[in-house]
Amino acid sequence: MLTTIAIILIVLWLLGLVTSTTIGGFIHILLVIAVIFILLRLIQGRRVL
Repeated sequence: MLTTIAIILIVLWLLGLVTSTTIGGFIHILLVIAVIFILLRLIQGRRVL
């Protein structure tokens, strides 16, 4: 489940890079959250994908 959320957040971040700089700060926050989820999965010893 966390992997799915992380993938969705990364896709939203990529969309934010190509669409607008207005919501860029929000999209970068989402990217940070996605990276945190991935790191938590790695620390817990689970597969990332």
